[in-house]
Amino acid sequence: MNNRRSFIIGIKSTKLLSKERLFLKKYRPWGVILFTRNIKDIKQTYKLTTSIKKIFNDNNYPILVDQEGGRINRLKNIILFENFTSEFFGNKYLKNYKEFKFIYKLFIDKTSYLLKSIGININTVPVLDLKIKGSSKIIGDRSFSKNPKIVSKIGDYCIQYFQENGIGTVMKHIPGHGLAKVDSHYFTPIVNKKLSYLLKKDFTSFKNKKTFFAMTAHIIFNKIDNKNTVTHSKKLIKLIRNKIGFKNILISDDLSMKSLKGSLKENTIKTFNAGCNIALHCNGNYKEMEIVGKNSPLINKFITKKTSQFYKILS
Repeated sequence: MNNRRSFIIGIKSTKLLSKERLFLKKYRPWGVILFTRNIKDIKQTYKLTTSIKKIFNDNNYPILVDQEGGRINRLKNIILFENFTSEFFGNKYLKNYKEFKFIYKLFIDKTSYLLKSIGININTVPVLDLKIKGSSKIIGDRSFSKNPKIVSKIGDYCIQYFQENGIGTVMKHIPGHGLAKVDSHYFTPIVNKKLSYLLKKDFTSFKNKKTFFAMTAHIIFNKIDNKNTVTHSKKLIKLIRNKIGFKNILISDDLSMKSLKGSLKENTIKTFNAGCNIALHCNGNYKEMEIVGKNSPLINKFITKKTSQFYKILS
């Protein structure tokens, strides 16, 4: 893990461009994230992930994907998972718990098998945001339930089942995106609820989770920090560490999202200053990648230690 930098990057296409290969050698990001644009079929994707791992001479090199099922299905060129939304599993949990456990484990076992066959070892799930009426549809059926206890319980199963299959998880969007009235890909959501309410509701589903990774929400919680989104807020990251009790690697949501105001350079630096461990940049825009690469520090002892712990579950 020598000389790696604290960021994750997206790439443009179904194979590495020569300039991307040079970029990976020069800036040595902690991980790479794949999207539908990178995944055509099993053989091609495995070839792509193998070529990335070779650069780092590391078979465990972190390669992520955002594979939730439902409408967030980055593997849709390989398999369709449209019916398997988080809401579907949340409803199944309430109607028939035994059936839920059977089907949910099967779903995660099969997803894991497919991810491993294409060389991916981290999935950015579970979504632990609450389903809240009148909020932006960006979460919607990606949430298990409006009840934080149910969301928390299914979240535990999700993390456990993926880890048993040798796949790491990234719970999101900590400490909760459910109340957002607008989509943070395009606007800055502002939530006006008091801390006491949030600790009982939205924040509780993230507590005591055995995941190695969590992803921040690009949301302003007005009553806690009225200037910064969670990703850029020392106060909220302190709260994530102390009140929610998350002690592992904290990854920002995508820095190219419009919720963040300011230049990409400022946004990258602020991400680390606030207390995020790793910055995420997804769109594969080479000029932007360079800005993030140049402004991301080398990984520290904390990230090295936690990454080593994560490597132990990979089989």
